[in-house]
Amino acid sequence: MKYFCISCSIHLQKCLKTCFHFVIMGCGIAGGIEICITFPTEYVKTQLQLDEKANPPRYKGIVDCVKQTVDGHGVRGLYRGLSSLLYGSIPKAAVRFGMFEFLSNKMRDENGKLDSTRGLFCGLGAGMAEAVVVVCPMETVKVKFIHDQSSANPKYRGFFHGVGEIIRTEGLRGTYQGLTATVLKQGSNQAIRFYVMTSLRNWYKGDDPNKAINPLVTGAFGAFAGAVSVFGNTPLDVIKTRMQGLEAHKYKSTLDCAVKIMKHEGPKAFYKGTVPRLGRVCMDVAIVFIIYEEVVKVLNKVWKTD
Repeated sequence: MKYFCISCSIHLQKCLKTCFHFVIMGCGIAGGIEICITFPTEYVKTQLQLDEKANPPRYKGIVDCVKQTVDGHGVRGLYRGLSSLLYGSIPKAAVRFGMFEFLSNKMRDENGKLDSTRGLFCGLGAGMAEAVVVVCPMETVKVKFIHDQSSANPKYRGFFHGVGEIIRTEGLRGTYQGLTATVLKQGSNQAIRFYVMTSLRNWYKGDDPNKAINPLVTGAFGAFAGAVSVFGNTPLDVIKTRMQGLEAHKYKSTLDCAVKIMKHEGPKAFYKGTVPRLGRVCMDVAIVFIIYEEVVKVLNKVWKTD
């Protein structure tokens, strides 16, 4: 079987697995560095999504959320929950790109080309796989940690203590809250991003499948794909966050959560945290796609065959 690279459609030789591990490691490390830089935006997004209008709301907006957090917990407070995303960055990249490559190599045409529609389905499969294997427990722990910090009596002293407490009190199931919403969110996330990336890549290359793409162009395509995914599925992200918070017991199901948000807070509530999420996601997707495609491009030059 011939395996084709996502960027230039040239198949790799037998050492594909070893090479691909290197690619995944690069993506994971890049993702880890990016999340360290942009995590405060993730923190603010999560707090705004957890902030219910009916309570009444605790935060007046992005700036007020940052101010209250720094005043109460210092700058470190903006990094609450970072550890879970750091530990999950490499496994998430491995599952996402590994599943995408597996599916895309099954769905390419005889010339090694992947059209945008097939790219969408490959992305959907990759997103659903990463949701079940890595993202759901990773996100559940992150949301609980962030929510815990704003409670009257925070109970999680660190990552391992917090995870231990969650499992002790709720069982392993406690790390898999909001699984349905997470699968829907991650599936649509990657479906949109890979569809947009595949469409832009095919448009840019035109009739020349071997045409090189400048890393800056790849980054711009990635940032645009990330922005489209943010506007396309932030409602699912809000529902996922509510289902994974410390007050998730109020919701009977994903659908019940959506209905209650609409009933008590209105349609605007489904787009809480859009601005901070937009900033982080655009940078994340741009960086990861640049690293991914550039590393694979180098590997294809080293192991190129006729």
